[in-house]
Amino acid sequence: MSPRTIARRLGHVAVAAVTTAALAVVAPVAMIVTAPPAQALDNGLARTPQMGWNDWNAYGCNVSDSLVRSTALAMHNNGMQAAGYQYVNIDDCWMTQNRDASGNLVPDPVKFPNGIKALADYVHSLGLKLGIYEDAGTKTCAGYPGSLNHERQDATLFASWGIDYLKYDNCNNQGVNAQSRYTAMRDALAATGRQILYSLCNWGQDNVWTWGAGVGNSWRTTGDIAANYNSMLNIFHANVGLASYAGPGGWNDPDMLEIGNGMSATEDRTQFSLWAQMAAPLIAGNNIPNASATTVSILTNTRVIAVDQDPLGRQGRMVSSSGGRDVLAKPLANGDVSVVLFNEGSSAATISTTTSAIGKTGASSYTLTDLWSGSTSTTTGTISASVPAHGVVMYRVAGGTTGGEDPVTGPVRAVGAGKCLDVPSTTANTQARIWPCGGQSGQNWTYTTGNQLSVGGGTMCLDAYNNQTSPGTKVILWSCNGQTNQQWLRNSDGSVTGVQSGLCLDVTGASTADGALVQLWTCHGGSNQRWALG
Repeated sequence: MSPRTIARRLGHVAVAAVTTAALAVVAPVAMIVTAPPAQALDNGLARTPQMGWNDWNAYGCNVSDSLVRSTALAMHNNGMQAAGYQYVNIDDCWMTQNRDASGNLVPDPVKFPNGIKALADYVHSLGLKLGIYEDAGTKTCAGYPGSLNHERQDATLFASWGIDYLKYDNCNNQGVNAQSRYTAMRDALAATGRQILYSLCNWGQDNVWTWGAGVGNSWRTTGDIAANYNSMLNIFHANVGLASYAGPGGWNDPDMLEIGNGMSATEDRTQFSLWAQMAAPLIAGNNIPNASATTVSILTNTRVIAVDQDPLGRQGRMVSSSGGRDVLAKPLANGDVSVVLFNEGSSAATISTTTSAIGKTGASSYTLTDLWSGSTSTTTGTISASVPAHGVVMYRVAGGTTGGEDPVTGPVRAVGAGKCLDVPSTTANTQARIWPCGGQSGQNWTYTTGNQLSVGGGTMCLDAYNNQTSPGTKVILWSCNGQTNQQWLRNSDGSVTGVQSGLCLDVTGASTADGALVQLWTCHGGSNQRWALG
């Protein structure tokens, strides 16, 4: 959890010792990423995204033995366990304020009168697994003892209790390099000889997605989620562009599910669909024993869960995005493709795509299975639905063959001007322009599998200046770093939209002159917003 969440939920708990850096949860860091993602952590776990429950979102510091037991039993009985949920996770505030004379962490004797091992034994008796929380700093976010410089001792203690999952937070980190802190606990867990799923929770700082796969089984890509639509939407936008970093054994983690915690049922279904489409961990954060039938039915939709748990392990990518109407596609192991039509807006909208746009070809008709209603239909190519405000329609598309995602290299032609997207130099901060097509190096763009437009040997990428999202934002070159302000979606109408902003790549003033600059602008369908690649 982040300091902001602690302040909101605990109020009186002092968090002044949290480092200043920890407060800049979503600040991007420019860096060159030229190597592929690190090889996944080889601990045999999380070959598909982990599924479970965590107490924090619903209960904050009010965790206890009885709460965990009642939740585990409810999961065992209400269909969640049968649907694939395995982990029952304790968050912050489970321990006393001080270590014992031997330096060990001590479970709070009031909250956990029988200790943690007895609780683990009970959870295991139900066929479930127990998780626990600690922090990669001197104190947890709520002020309890952290594990910095105690990694081996704490990991050994967790293993002796029968712990199966560690959520490792980032407060009070003393400015110590994140990768070294998280790697120290990785090695300590490995040394115990017990399989313990390792969930990194450093709030998306330090470009964790570029190194997380070699350290943990999942890594938080964002700050903490809250139980409202706007929070969920912002976190979706931050996570959706990081697909190239996820895969079996290591997953982008956009934080826990807020289903049942205050959003509408439509919004709850949206979060569950989007998280499944993004191959995210599915960690429920609600009151499970008292959950409504609607909440349980959303959490146990096995058709949607199958998309999240698909063994191919591909995170879904944004196929198109225009005016808050998003299309995401996720290839599946059996050759099907999962498609989510997501309406970000406040009124119903028709959202459409095609089978070819999602990578399906070679059939005269395709079968669409609606993953929420269970109904089936056929199409010869068009995929379209009226989608409610803040809602989704989610299909599994079968038939034909599924294509790959090879990079495409060549000029990017501005249709209205008849000229090419061009940079006169491949140095940082150079603003993109249009220029007569001539095959020069500043016009040789590669549209990568990560939805970036790179030039100059792949080290420099087209970038929305300073992460700005307002009309008129300059489009420049910057070192490729995987951020969403460097990700671009090619739409069926020829427009190119920024993943972060949703705005269109636009020739300023609809100019056709040599050297006319390129910017972000509200999408309007004009010829100065149409581009052809290759």
